[in-house]
Amino acid sequence: GCLAGPVVAAAVILPPGFECGELNDSKQLTEKQREYLRPIIEKEALAWAVEMVSNTEIDEVNILNASFLAMNRAVKQLKVKPGHLLIDGNRFRPQNNIPFTCFVKGDARFYAIAAASVLAKTWRDEYMEKIHHEFPMYSWKQNKGYPTKKHREAIAEFGVTKYHRLSFKLVNKQLKLHF
Repeated sequence: GCLAGPVVAAAVILPPGFECGELNDSKQLTEKQREYLRPIIEKEALAWAVEMVSNTEIDEVNILNASFLAMNRAVKQLKVKPGHLLIDGNRFRPQNNIPFTCFVKGDARFYAIAAASVLAKTWRDEYMEKIHHEFPMYSWKQNKGYPTKKHREAIAEFGVTKYHRLSFKLVNKQLKLHF
């Protein structure tokens, strides 16, 4: 997982009969494809919302609970109340009474989940590119907070920043090495 930055979730309600051949799991798409799809999703969706849970919140509640928190916040922000939630993954902890179904690899099966994954990924990438300018030595513009060799070397050399998730084992190990 990521060593820096927030966890981001999106909720999307698409109109009935929505079709978009290019839309797929965000991890299967190039950055250029995601950037192309984002305004289409934002324009065509009946409702959409993106929510972030900060690295400090992740450290307080753990990454799984932070993911659930981001998902619930996104659903709560929707301007249209959904009748049923399609959840990407094998579990969910709802904070509302909306019925839900979990689907492993749901982003490859449902346009709404794929659309949400594209929004979450593009919003998070944009955020990481913004904070990159504050700490360019960590190369967040390129690695988006993931533990690349360059990112790990920067942690070893400069320590962690206010954006790092201190709950990750790799960071903890490197903190011990660094101090």
